[in-house]
Amino acid sequence: MDKKRIMELRGMAARMEPATHVGKNGVTASLVEEINRQLKDNKLIKVKILKSAIDETPREEIASQLAAKTGAELIEIKGNTVVLFKR
Repeated sequence: MDKKRIMELRGMAARMEPATHVGKNGVTASLVEEINRQLKDNKLIKVKILKSAIDETPREEIASQLAAKTGAELIEIKGNTVVLFKR
């Protein structure tokens, strides 16, 4: 994906609220299902990573797991929020 498109998606995501949260259980099968459903409906979503999840696993690892398991592209990690996009 080109840089211009990534910047456009980041701008769109800035105005969004998180669609779901990653809790202390981390990346579970039910969470992946929910994110897949959200991506199917919206294409671009924000996922909030709660502090309890970050205590167990680094946020970068959680973000890459979410992207890999959902087949989405990781657009941005900003603070404890991850932006995912699926074509």
